[in-house]
Amino acid sequence: MTTHPARSDAFAQGTPVRLWEDGFALDPYAYYAALRAQGPIGWAELAPGQSAYVVTDRRAALDLLHDTGSFSVDPRPWERTVPEDSQLLSMMRWRPNCLFADGGEHIRYRQTLLDAFDLVEPHDLRERVHRSVDILVSRFGPDGEADLVRQFARPLMTLVLNNLFGLPDSESGRLEAALGLMMEGGEESAAGEAEYGKYVMELIAVKSARRGDDLPSRLLDHPLRLTPEEVTWQVFLTLGAGHEPTANLISNALSRILGNPAYYSTLTSGARPVMDAVMEVLRYETPLSNYGVHFARRSMSFHGMWLQAAVPIIISFGAMGHFSERDHAGTHHPHDASHLSWGAGPHSCPVKQPALLIATEAVERLTQWLPDLRPTVARERLQWRPGPFHRSLTALPVRFTARVPDQAGDRA
Repeated sequence: MTTHPARSDAFAQGTPVRLWEDGFALDPYAYYAALRAQGPIGWAELAPGQSAYVVTDRRAALDLLHDTGSFSVDPRPWERTVPEDSQLLSMMRWRPNCLFADGGEHIRYRQTLLDAFDLVEPHDLRERVHRSVDILVSRFGPDGEADLVRQFARPLMTLVLNNLFGLPDSESGRLEAALGLMMEGGEESAAGEAEYGKYVMELIAVKSARRGDDLPSRLLDHPLRLTPEEVTWQVFLTLGAGHEPTANLISNALSRILGNPAYYSTLTSGARPVMDAVMEVLRYETPLSNYGVHFARRSMSFHGMWLQAAVPIIISFGAMGHFSERDHAGTHHPHDASHLSWGAGPHSCPVKQPALLIATEAVERLTQWLPDLRPTVARERLQWRPGPFHRSLTALPVRFTARVPDQAGDRA
């Protein structure tokens, strides 16, 4: 039976902190405190019997993320040490894409993604987001109530991404379901990985036969000449990395906004930009809370911890954000205030600006349609999805004045 500790002293001294427990979703901050008590780098289990180092200190994280000589992102030596049915493989298995590549190979893969996304004009992306928001509001707007996770944030990202990647809206539910299973890292993670892989392979087969004005076609035609298999794995990465963290960024931002009526009123009146709320989530409640997987190239001492080679090292963006919020409560941060939600160093997120634009435009468009959103569950009683990697709401129920988007006087 899993535990639900309320304080960091509920953890036994010297034992791995079990991030796979149900209690971690309920109260991650007790777990982060237990990790922090071990020093800049703690020892945790990501799944039963499968351990990892977890970096909770900002300086240690930056040193690691910039030191490509001492650390690698290639998980294959670790993979040989874990069972084939490991729940972690769906998120940590080696694939030939820029997330798991070092050196020149990484540069080649990353450049293709940068070039493909550079051709997506911000105004075009903004219009795609607005179209998707309008579709969703037209579905639940007349009801006067909705779940902003199930009916807005998650389907929004499948609509936007399918549009960018050249797939019809009708395929959105399939993508959303597969990625959700992968991210939770539970017993169904392998099934989610298999379904998602099938989805991507079918997409690349279609684009290989007939190009379109979409991201996969640009990758297939890129001058660096990626093979169809390599393109498949870049798409596998970018669809997944674009969907789950951005959907969670949107729902986490909405939960923080709606949980503070005074804050919400400044946003809907235009006195405070939506960007503030989105940046607040990235600093303090980042949606991809534990990831940035690295491996020591050799056993070594690092920030007071002896690191064994071929053992995962996870960056806890969530722990760093939590302690930053506690230590700097009430402090104003400018938009460019430093945080590590996008990573750092050569493996920092290559498409952070499109993700940030999607999130801010989605929240802004929704609150323009429905300016009187009211949460029906207090923020401290909201439920969070299990899994060691993310900070993701299961639901965000709200009420509002019912409306139909195409009624007279609506926004263009």
